[in-house]
Amino acid sequence: MTPAIRPEYLKQHLLKLLNTPSPTGNTEKAIDLVGAEFANLGLPTQRTAKGALIATLSGASTRPAKALSAHVDTLGGMVKEIKSNGRLVISSLGGYYPGSIVGEYCRVETVQGKTYSGTVLLNKQSVHIHRIGQMHDGADDFANLEVRLDAQAASKEETEALGIQVGDFISWDPRPQITETGFIKSRHLDDKACVAIFLAVAEAFQREAVTPARTTYFYISPYEEVGHGASSGIPDDVGELVVADIGIVGAGQNSDEYGVSICPKDGGGPYDLKLRRKLVSLAEAAGIPYNLDIFIHYSSDGTAAWRAGATFRVGLIGPGVDASHAYERTHEESLINTARLIIEFMGEGS
Repeated sequence: MTPAIRPEYLKQHLLKLLNTPSPTGNTEKAIDLVGAEFANLGLPTQRTAKGALIATLSGASTRPAKALSAHVDTLGGMVKEIKSNGRLVISSLGGYYPGSIVGEYCRVETVQGKTYSGTVLLNKQSVHIHRIGQMHDGADDFANLEVRLDAQAASKEETEALGIQVGDFISWDPRPQITETGFIKSRHLDDKACVAIFLAVAEAFQREAVTPARTTYFYISPYEEVGHGASSGIPDDVGELVVADIGIVGAGQNSDEYGVSICPKDGGGPYDLKLRRKLVSLAEAAGIPYNLDIFIHYSSDGTAAWRAGATFRVGLIGPGVDASHAYERTHEESLINTARLIIEFMGEGS
């Protein structure tokens, strides 16, 4: 018996995740949210010292176990400097084009846990003061951006009096929307879409009382965007790891917003050929739309695990996402097809 996910459950938990800020390095609230839902589904969970979450779904056979990895950390920023005018200089967390956040609402969280809203602006933003060409020439450099706080903070001293200091985390407003046509638009679909898929998959197995072929670990990584998320903590009895992360939609790519992307190679090199062939075979046998695609400017938690010395096989799949690391978009069909392939992988016993 192959369990079926509930799309509304998936979308409900995706919206909860998207609306929970988790810039890389400050993911505890999102990890708590995911951990609580896995526990609610009856899966035992544990945390690594590094902050990763592992939920376990027992299988008909225990060895070798399977693992699925997705990351809850997102792009974000950190306060690099408080300027004399009270505004904040941004140090980026993760790799993205500075201009993609110009005009974005944000939230600054202090060490004490207090938050302030704000807006990312160019240093030369007003068209009534600066020539338009002069304004936007610098949008490719974080030094030309600043955060304007929604508080009385017109000097460095006033901003510091709010409790804001260098090292405070900045998160971007995700602005999630699910359209009547099934599209999902938001920042941080990378990779909260796949974390929500994992919850929907676990819910399907538990609701329909289906046991996977092998014990399966859901590994939720907190540091993927900076390259070392799954470098430790994946259990020793794992023989295969399938990483779920976004497929890249755009010029020169083979992915789309409806099928599941299966990646033979990314910027870290090729993934395991035997496991890739297995994933393709499972998709074809189940009639799941898929696209083989290579991602050049990209690496995953699987790359981090291998570089740290892991010896298990690694594959990479995920929903197709347009405008990656900006205001992203996918379609619910891509999420469902990714979930279907994960379910087929969990039911496969070799």
